[in-house]
Amino acid sequence: MSSTSEPLGLSAPEQATAGWRRDAKVISLISAVHFVSHVHIMLLPPIFGQVREAFGVSYTDIALALTAFNVASALLQTPAGFLVDRIGPRAVLTAGLLVGAAAISMAALLPGYWLFIIAYGLLGVANTVYHPADYSILSATIDGKRIGKAFSIHTFAGYAGGGVTPALVIGCAAIWGWHGAFMAAAILSFAAAMLLVVAGHVLPKPSRKPSGPAHGDHKVGLDLLLSAPILRNLFFFLCLAMANGGIQTYTVVSQQALHGTPASISNIALSGFLLMSAVGVLLGGVIADRTPHHERVAAIGFAFTSTMAILMGWTAMPGFVLILVMSVGGLLNGMIQPSRDMMVRAVTPAGSFGKVFGFVSTGFNLGGMIAPLTYGWLMDHGQPQMIYAIVVAFIFLALVTAVTRRKPQGTPAWTR
Repeated sequence: MSSTSEPLGLSAPEQATAGWRRDAKVISLISAVHFVSHVHIMLLPPIFGQVREAFGVSYTDIALALTAFNVASALLQTPAGFLVDRIGPRAVLTAGLLVGAAAISMAALLPGYWLFIIAYGLLGVANTVYHPADYSILSATIDGKRIGKAFSIHTFAGYAGGGVTPALVIGCAAIWGWHGAFMAAAILSFAAAMLLVVAGHVLPKPSRKPSGPAHGDHKVGLDLLLSAPILRNLFFFLCLAMANGGIQTYTVVSQQALHGTPASISNIALSGFLLMSAVGVLLGGVIADRTPHHERVAAIGFAFTSTMAILMGWTAMPGFVLILVMSVGGLLNGMIQPSRDMMVRAVTPAGSFGKVFGFVSTGFNLGGMIAPLTYGWLMDHGQPQMIYAIVVAFIFLALVTAVTRRKPQGTPAWTR
C-alpha cells in the first residue's frame, strides 16, 4: 500500500487515476536512475582490451578496478541502506549520482593506472545508493497492487542500461577514444542527478524516526539482517553475481580465445543477452504477480541459462547462433529477477526495505570482488573454458538456494 495520501475532494475513480499517474511518475524517475547505474556497471567490459593496452597491464590488473568497485560497494552498501531509512532516499540517491559522475571523470582524465583503480573504488561508493534508495522509494510510494510490476520495470530499466552500453561505449570510443566514452557516461550521470533535483518532488519525504533508544533500533536492525532468511538471500545474490560476472565481463575475450569469435560478434551477442534480459524482466514481473511459486520461475530460468553457458564454453557456434543462444538465455535470465525481488520482499518487514535490500545486494558486490580476479586469472593462464564451468556451478547453487527456501506464512520469516 502506498504511503502517499491521495488528493482530497476527488471521487474514487479520480483518486485511482491520480494514484496511477503518481506511481507512473515515480517509476519512470527511479527507472531512469537505475538505467544510468547499469551504464556505470557495464562501462568497462566492452573496452576491457583497449584500457588494458592503454595502461600496458594484464587482464588481472584491469580486473582489479572492478574488484575495487565491488569492495567499496560491499563495505558501504548496508550503511547506505541505514542512511536511506534514516534521512530519506532522494538526497542519498542524488548524491550518489554526483559522486558517480565525479568518479568516472577522474577515471577518464587523471593519468596513471593506480588513479584509475582509485576512481573505480569511488565509483563503487556511488553504486551503494541505488538498490537501497530505489527499493525504499518504490516500496514507500507505489500502490501494493502494482508493486510487482514496479519492481520489474525498475529492473528492466537497469538491464536496458546495461544492454545499450556496449554499443554506446564502442561508438563513443571509436570517435573520442575510451576517455571520451567515459566522459559521456559522466555527463549522463550528472544529467540524471539534475533530473532528480528538478522532478524529485514526487518522491517520498524523509520519515521521522520512531521514538525509542537508538541502541535498541540498531540492535533490531542487526538481528534482522543476520536472520537466516536474509542471509539466504544474500547468498542467492552472491551466486547470481558470480554467474553473471562471467557472462557479462568475459564473454568477448573468452569467446575469442576459445573459438576465435570476432569481438564485434561477441559484443552483439552480449548486447542481445542484456537487452533480452530486460524483456525477460517485464515478462517475469507479470508472472511474479500471478504466482507465489517464485522458486519454480527461478528453476526454469536457471535451466536455460546453464544450458547457454555450457554451449558457450564447449561449442564453437556460428555468429548468428551465438547471438540467438545468448538472447534466449538472456530472456530466461531476466525472467528470474522480479521473483528474486519478491522473495526478498516476502521476508522484509515494513520500514526496512532500505537496509534489507542494501544488505542482500551486497551479495552482488561480494561476487563482484571475487569474479573479476578469478576469471581474469583464468584468462591470463589460458583457461577460458573454466570460466563457463564456474558459471554453471554457481547457477546450480543459486537454483538449490531458490527451490529449497522456506516460504513465509503469515508473519515475516525473520521474526520466527
